[in-house]
Amino acid sequence: MAGTETDRPRAGVGDLAGLEAGLDALDAVPVKRTPLREVLLRKVLPPVAAVVLVLVVWKLLVLAGVTDDYKLPDPSAVWGALRRLWLEGTLFGIVWTSVSRGLLGFLAALAIGTPLGLLVARVPLIRAALGPVLSGLQSLPSVAWVPAAVIWLGITDSAMYAVILLGAVPSIANGLVSGIDQVPPLYLRAGRTMGATGARGAWHILLPAALPGYLAGLKQGWAFSWRSLMAAELIASSPDLGLGLGQYLENARTDSDMPGVLLGIILILFVGIAIDLIVFSPLERRVLRSRGLATR
Repeated sequence: MAGTETDRPRAGVGDLAGLEAGLDALDAVPVKRTPLREVLLRKVLPPVAAVVLVLVVWKLLVLAGVTDDYKLPDPSAVWGALRRLWLEGTLFGIVWTSVSRGLLGFLAALAIGTPLGLLVARVPLIRAALGPVLSGLQSLPSVAWVPAAVIWLGITDSAMYAVILLGAVPSIANGLVSGIDQVPPLYLRAGRTMGATGARGAWHILLPAALPGYLAGLKQGWAFSWRSLMAAELIASSPDLGLGLGQYLENARTDSDMPGVLLGIILILFVGIAIDLIVFSPLERRVLRSRGLATR
C-alpha cells in the first residue's frame, strides 16, 4: 500500500506534464504558405464557377423568353454597356466618384465611432444614455436620413457624408462595445498592475483584446457606409455632385436603359466584394492567425 501511495503523486506529475505539453502543442499553430495551386482551387475557382453558372442561367432564361427583352436583356447587352463606358473613358471616373466618397465617409465614421464605442463600453452612465440610441440608429434604414440631410445641407457632398456617418457610426461603435464586453476582466487587472490605465490601457489592452468584435463592427460599418452612399446618390442626384454609381443607376432607370441598370447593380456589387477581399478579409485572417484560430 505504501508503494502504491508513493507512486500516485508521480503519476499525477506525469499527467500534468503531459497536459502542459499538449497545451503548448495547441498554442504552437504552424503557419504555412498555401501553395498557389491550392489557392486557385479553393479561393479562385469557386467564385468563378458561381459567376459562370449565373451567366449560363441568365442566358438560358433569355433564350427561353421568360419575359420581355427590355426587362431581362441579354448578357451581351450589359457587356456592351460596360464596353461603351470604357471606350468613352468614363468607367473609372464613375466608380472612383463613389468609392472615394465611401472611403472618406467610412474613415470619418471610424474616427467618430471608435472613441464613442470606448466611452459607451467603459462609462456606465454614457452606456445607459446612448446604448439604446445607438442600437436604434443601427436598425434604422439609412435611406430614411436622405430627405433630412438634403433639407439640412442641400444636395451637396456634405449631405452624402452625413448619411454615411449616420449609417456607419452606430455599427462601428456597437461592434467595439460588443468586443470590449467579451474581454476577460483578468486582462484589465493585469494591465492595471503593469500601469496600463486610461488611454494607455485602452490602446494596449482593450482594443487588441476586443479586436475580433471590433473588426466585425468595421466590416458592418463599411457595408452600411456603402449602402448609405448608394441610397443618397440614388435619391439626391445632381450634376454638381459628379456622376457616381448611384446617379448612373438612376439615370439608366430614367432612360429605361435596362442594360445600364443591371450594369450599375453589378458594379456596385463588385466594389463591395472587392473592398471586402482586399481590406477586411486579410485583416480578419491576420487576427485569427495571431490568436491561433486559423492556419491559412
